[in-house]
Amino acid sequence: MRPCLLALFGLTLGALMPWADAQAACDVKGARIEEQIAAKPELQQDANAQTVRDLRTLRDAAIVLETYKYPGECEVLLGIARSLLSDPAKTIEQGGDTDEDKAESIVEARKPKGQSEKPPAEKAPAEKPKAQ
Repeated sequence: MRPCLLALFGLTLGALMPWADAQAACDVKGARIEEQIAAKPELQQDANAQTVRDLRTLRDAAIVLETYKYPGECEVLLGIARSLLSDPAKTIEQGGDTDEDKAESIVEARKPKGQSEKPPAEKAPAEKPKAQ
């Protein structure tokens, strides 16, 4: 009788916590992105360093999504990374945009924005106490 109760408890607990299975769905470590990058000779060339950085950025973004409990979105990013890694030559060709204006706008968008863009005001030098 006890095994039946345990099984029933397990089913009930699973029904009450549907996110438990979803959380396990995104396995960033199991995707082995870094190992796949190392296995592709095309990605070891200096000219393709940006593609490697992009793949690592996707991996890192998947980690963030996994941390914040977005397993579905995490899996989507891992799927994109796997797709890009499956055909490095095509990936490199697609990513070969040399538009300098576009590159500058992307670099600008990556910079953190503060509340104001002006530099902080300089403080006046502290006055020395007068000798008495």
